[in-house]
Amino acid sequence: MPARRTSSKIFMIAGDARHEERQSSNKKEARYRLKKRSRKACAPRDPNFDLRTFKVMGQRANRKSYVIRGTAFLCLRECIMEYTPISPFMRPISHAHLRVVERPEASIPGKPVNKWELLRELSKAQAAFGVSERDLTVLQGLLSFFPDDALGGNTEMVVFPSNKAICERLNGMPCSTMRRHLARLVDAGLLIRRDSPNGKRYVRKRGEDRVAFGFDLSPLYCQSEEIARAAEAVREAEERVRRLREVVSLMRRDLAALAEFGDEIQPGLGIWDKLRDKAVLTARALRRKLSLEGLSVYRADLESLLDQARNVIDGPEAEEMNTNDAHFERHHHNSNKESIDLEPALEKGGTAAGSALDVDTGEPVADVEELDTRRVPKIPLHLVIASCPSLKTFYQGDVRHWHQLFDAACHVRPAMGISVSAWEEAQRCMGPEQASIVVVAMLERFADIRSPGGYLRALTSKAAAGEFSCGPMVMALIGRRSAA
Repeated sequence: MPARRTSSKIFMIAGDARHEERQSSNKKEARYRLKKRSRKACAPRDPNFDLRTFKVMGQRANRKSYVIRGTAFLCLRECIMEYTPISPFMRPISHAHLRVVERPEASIPGKPVNKWELLRELSKAQAAFGVSERDLTVLQGLLSFFPDDALGGNTEMVVFPSNKAICERLNGMPCSTMRRHLARLVDAGLLIRRDSPNGKRYVRKRGEDRVAFGFDLSPLYCQSEEIARAAEAVREAEERVRRLREVVSLMRRDLAALAEFGDEIQPGLGIWDKLRDKAVLTARALRRKLSLEGLSVYRADLESLLDQARNVIDGPEAEEMNTNDAHFERHHHNSNKESIDLEPALEKGGTAAGSALDVDTGEPVADVEELDTRRVPKIPLHLVIASCPSLKTFYQGDVRHWHQLFDAACHVRPAMGISVSAWEEAQRCMGPEQASIVVVAMLERFADIRSPGGYLRALTSKAAAGEFSCGPMVMALIGRRSAA
């Protein structure tokens, strides 16, 4: 008997377990049928919301029934999602934020704008909008997530990339840095945060309808005309600066030329050193990026100094230097002779370029003091340049005056291996101009000279003894080029 009781209890427990399994399976089937029926009911219905339908369903059915049937509830949900939020997730709002969000429709452009052209315009006008190059780099990354090339039209301009995706698009920029630049773009009014209820960025699609949460690019599109105007204003300002910079550069060149010319016809005046110093300082200043105001100051100073130089050169003191003027005029005419006519005069120190002649008679002027041979070389500058074409390869500047030839020689001297002491000794013995001629002539024959520094010291020793002239050296180079 005890065994039978035990078996009957086991049978009863097993029967209860099978009964519970049947009940649970029935519940699962019921839930599956319920879900399938709700899908069938929702699919063919019109998604337009009808308040009367919702009211009738609410009166005759409980919440569970109209959720199951679903039409009115889903339509109500769609209408709720059409609301555009204005506040970011867990961030304060300000008046500037509200002005960007509630922008009037009249300010919206009527036609689409290419996003990359708009970015280039914004890059030009970045100072007007208070953004930096790094901020624009982040904006470029966000624009790359927008599928179309044009902003505007009927398309929604919300991109929803994750922070990780943005950083990968920006070549591994740190997330903290990226978020800081994003905040600057939002503060500048170029972006709007369209945050979801939980702050995530995503998109929900139901057929052709979509709701996206992320970064709204519409402020950038709405300000496209303002950005274009600001970029054009920047271009005009840059053009004004460029033109004024050219004018200042030309005035500086004229000032340096007048200083050299005035020092030749009226040596010993202190104004020429003043003009040279101003020309050198202006050249140094032009290496920097000067503003329009700074360039205007330099232009006013140069205009004043140019007027002073012209007054001194054209003043009464210049009348006493007519003989020197005749010398320079004759020097100009003789420079057009062939090199074969110039060679004997250069070797003998004759009148081809070394003495003053009367313009009318061609006879030497006896009462004119002979020019210092250490200051004015007895050879035309253009002939030196023609005999040394290699100088243009190593020196890109213009060489139109003797001081420019001196600058060129100072530029190529270190590359030739000539020491500072040898160069200074050559200047003391030959003069700066003739020492410059020797250096550029050595540059032309650099492959044939074993020790340029020693060769220059040897020529310096001859010049100190009065046994050297740079004229035959230049003429030898011209003859070498003619033979080739």
